[in-house]
Amino acid sequence: MKIGVCYYPEHWPESRWVADAQHMKNLGISMVRIGEFAWSKLEPEPGNYQFDWLERAIDTLHKAGHEVILGTPTATPPAWLIRNNPDMLAMDEHGQVRDFGSRRHYCFSSASYRIECERIVTALAKRFGAHAGISAWQTDNEYGCHSTSISYSPMALQAFQQWCSNQYNGVEALNMAWGNVFWSMEYTSFEEIGLPVGTVTESNPAHRLAFWRFSTEQIKTFNKLQVDILREHSPGRDIVHNFMGNFVEFDHFDVADNLDVASWDNYPLGFLTRDGTDAVDQKNYFRTGHPDSSSFHHDLYRACGKGRMWLMEQQPGPVNWAPYNPAPVPGMVRLWGWEAFAHGAEVVSYFRYRQAPFAQEQMHAGLCLPDGREDDAAVEVKILAEEIHQLSHIDNTMQQASVAIVFDYVGDQAARIQQPDGQNYDPLVFTQRVYSALRQLGVAVDFVNTAANLDNYKLIVLANCTVSNITLCNKLETTKAQVVMFPRTGSKTAECSIPEQLAPGAYQRLLNLKVTRVETLPPMIQMTTENKAAIVDWRERIEADYAAQDAFEDGWGFHYRQGQYHYINACPQQPTLLKLFTERLQEAGIAHIDLGRGLRIAQRGQLTMAFNYGPDITELSDEVLAHFGFNPNQGFLLGQKTLHVSDIGAWSGT
Repeated sequence: MKIGVCYYPEHWPESRWVADAQHMKNLGISMVRIGEFAWSKLEPEPGNYQFDWLERAIDTLHKAGHEVILGTPTATPPAWLIRNNPDMLAMDEHGQVRDFGSRRHYCFSSASYRIECERIVTALAKRFGAHAGISAWQTDNEYGCHSTSISYSPMALQAFQQWCSNQYNGVEALNMAWGNVFWSMEYTSFEEIGLPVGTVTESNPAHRLAFWRFSTEQIKTFNKLQVDILREHSPGRDIVHNFMGNFVEFDHFDVADNLDVASWDNYPLGFLTRDGTDAVDQKNYFRTGHPDSSSFHHDLYRACGKGRMWLMEQQPGPVNWAPYNPAPVPGMVRLWGWEAFAHGAEVVSYFRYRQAPFAQEQMHAGLCLPDGREDDAAVEVKILAEEIHQLSHIDNTMQQASVAIVFDYVGDQAARIQQPDGQNYDPLVFTQRVYSALRQLGVAVDFVNTAANLDNYKLIVLANCTVSNITLCNKLETTKAQVVMFPRTGSKTAECSIPEQLAPGAYQRLLNLKVTRVETLPPMIQMTTENKAAIVDWRERIEADYAAQDAFEDGWGFHYRQGQYHYINACPQQPTLLKLFTERLQEAGIAHIDLGRGLRIAQRGQLTMAFNYGPDITELSDEVLAHFGFNPNQGFLLGQKTLHVSDIGAWSGT
């Protein structure tokens, strides 16, 4: 694994570049991302390319021994470009133009902006595509950040109408698919179709899901435009994009499909309030991040990248954008780096090298202070780099896990679009809860999409597969794995309607049951079954010709099973999830052990790594060590049996 950093040479005097590059090298850094926000310096006026300073920066970094990741600057179009192309700006749901003055101020559907992007990316690729210092390219920056996945601009409207015309064989077919006979919403032409915003009450859920799919396609084609240019003029270099955490506003599998690597930006403390954690977890982990937040995204983006994952931005200290921004406990920056390695990261890059003394992110920590002196994280990054190098001789090939979670971005969106007054159920948060239970039981987890090969998995989990999918059903029908489906599985068609045969739609071939009623529960309500299973948020009444495994006091059943297939018709709380998965892992023949809330263990090749998120000191028991192949005669490669908060331990299985 290589250590990287995000650097902005345009922010600092050129006289500092050589010293900065050497200092990065001294810290063990070997990859540097630059350029992704520099359009106004690269082209201060139309057609006036000023690339010489960038070439000097790349030369400086390359001479110091760094590989350069060059970002395309399309996330920050300059003022003159807006002035010449005012129609390229996005609009929010209220019709307000999302104007110049920060970043991501463009609409993916703007044809004029795509022309400008094609021009600047082509110019950069021709100038630097063969430069020996360039090892990778990053397209744009954080697609969708600041709620920019969707635009309600006139360009988006026109493009959406054309998209609908391409998708449906005539407007009558669209009317039928969307159920537009309801409330007289039928159209007589595609030109009548508006955007699903500004309606008196809820807009048609089929319309909303179609617009979400359209918006994903706009991002995908925008990204592909850049990828195609970079492949032509800079062959042999990896092309990446940096996705975000806790973000499902478009289908990342689709957008990442033509990338070489899926990278993402990890801010564990900033994410804590977005992870669906309760007050207890937020108190316990406010300086460490949730034990399963980072690894959840590592595993998900490794799947999006078809096995390849980088961290393009890793938190080094307090951030500037969360409701509160604590400093990480000492040792945490090192731990986050090792955990990324354990889950398959090829690169961990820190944001940023030096804290900015100006503009919007001046309160965001870096490896160095604004005056250039090292901040706390620099010391930990140097230690991490040295340790990674020391263990580089040990096989660290990633292996397929025995457990797979099928992650469906479309299903997540379908669940969000229409919830019967249920604000507590969040499909992403619930999927994270499912993942967390499995990780607490000490098992590795792969994420897969709905089209993936499911061979060799022993336990397959559907946590957010709301849309009925016949292709996935066919694969599940032939598997020998234990299959667990959670509520809402197969409850919608591809057009966001209730399946004709009721939920779980196509999956009734696996389990002969029907969902006949659903209810959402307020946050103060917890329901308990006869066998003490505790559920919250969402519950379904099932019609089946066989008995449930458990039941509620009012007679509704809980947990329906036919052979290897399980339908869990409510959202279990964590103790119930742990019990349910313990039983399934036993039946699947998968070794497991309960690690408790703060300890996590991951294996990569011959290396096993233990991470203590706290809040208590953890003693690695002989049972845990034996379970993960610890050989007392060889001892620990890093750490020891006693792990304080933010400590790690590592040993080899050879």
